[in-house]
Amino acid sequence: MSSLMRFVAVLSGGMDSGVAMAKAMQEGKVELAITFNYGQMAAKKEIEYSGKLCNHYGIPHRVIELPWLGELGGGLTTGEIPEVSEKVLESIAEETAKAVWIPNRNMIFISIAAAFAEAMKGDAVVVGFNSEEAETFPDNTKKFVSAMNKALEIVNGIKVYAPLIELNKAEIVKLGKIMGFPFELTWSCYYSYDEPCGKCESCVRRQRAFKLR
Repeated sequence: MSSLMRFVAVLSGGMDSGVAMAKAMQEGKVELAITFNYGQMAAKKEIEYSGKLCNHYGIPHRVIELPWLGELGGGLTTGEIPEVSEKVLESIAEETAKAVWIPNRNMIFISIAAAFAEAMKGDAVVVGFNSEEAETFPDNTKKFVSAMNKALEIVNGIKVYAPLIELNKAEIVKLGKIMGFPFELTWSCYYSYDEPCGKCESCVRRQRAFKLR
């Protein structure tokens, strides 16, 4: 990536999208960060912590409402989210992935962010895809990123920049520590409780990552 690259970040307020955005800042300039509210249980906290990250880095932040997306189903919006432990995390990963799946979510997010990038004469959309989640989520994979890039090349030439695509969660934590990333300004839980639940898959993966890093 050239130092002249201009980015629009898809930011959920979690550590993956946050570290990816910080990495993009080393490669160029993040012109805008977009957080989507589609009625997910964690929407309140995701918006709050995305705002904190953007304030920290001095990046403009925009929240886009997609209520219809949440109407399509998925545990993230209904609250039907499995509880897991680190011991059984991998053995039931496919089951939990299906439970929290939101139809076509990442393609929609990237398409919207790419529209903003095009209008701003930017170059790329930053996403926090990683190797760990790619094992169960097809829209986190290298294949998906490649396909999106081919489609966007036809439309506007905007690229999908996934700087963490080769890393697992522990490696993301390690990279963030090296970069001085403020992990305390991120929220990974699938809920908007006062404190992380510690039992959803996202919480458990985060906890394990900090243990292993």
